[in-house]
Amino acid sequence: MIRVCDTDKPCLHLVYELWDSMIEKVKQVIFDHEGKQADGFSPFYYVVHRILVDYWAKSNTPLHCLAHSLNPRFYNEKLLQEGEGRVPPHMDGEVSTERIKCFRRIFSNEDERIRANDEFANFSLKSGPFADPDSIRSMYVTDPRKWWACFGSNAHLLQRLAFKVLGQPTSSSCCERNWSIYSFIHSCRRNKLTPKRTCMEDVGVLEFANLSLDEPELESVLFDENATTSMEKENEKDSEVEEML
Repeated sequence: MIRVCDTDKPCLHLVYELWDSMIEKVKQVIFDHEGKQADGFSPFYYVVHRILVDYWAKSNTPLHCLAHSLNPRFYNEKLLQEGEGRVPPHMDGEVSTERIKCFRRIFSNEDERIRANDEFANFSLKSGPFADPDSIRSMYVTDPRKWWACFGSNAHLLQRLAFKVLGQPTSSSCCERNWSIYSFIHSCRRNKLTPKRTCMEDVGVLEFANLSLDEPELESVLFDENATTSMEKENEKDSEVEEML
């Protein structure tokens, strides 16, 4: 996820699907390691799954869902058959709800919004101007923006929106923020901390992974660290002045 998202290339339309696939792959690895069936229960995966879903919810926005909805690849039957339970974006309740929010904001004019919804219905159902066999066959293999350039001319509002959204890059800022939080705890001055003490002794690694800067434990650590650093700097300055005198 970090490698794919940390790029200047257009990949906003891939984020939602990548999160979904990544969680399933994590589940498979854990279940294979524990020798359990896919329909079994793993206490360890239960904790991991909650953490992953929580971070997914923080990084998942209406714009991600809109980009996911406009990617023709996710409507192709070949892709939908690759995984159990896969559904096209227009049949996913969460994605549809967030896309509607975007449409309501982007197309503030009611007449335009009705036209955009009609164009999206034809696109998602592969009907009307999108019923061409070449259009349907190209959904899986053609770059999304190129596909809209070739087959989206009869849906002016949706084509213009797709060009903007599908050309957007994304970033790994949320992940890097987590690393920044950890750097407040495990710094060069504390490079001898053991994993047990780094995780505040009584707090498990998995529990600690879900903390944020708003947590009281972290706030106390940050403030203590800053206060200590400031005092040390003042002491160093005083020592330098004394040496000069």
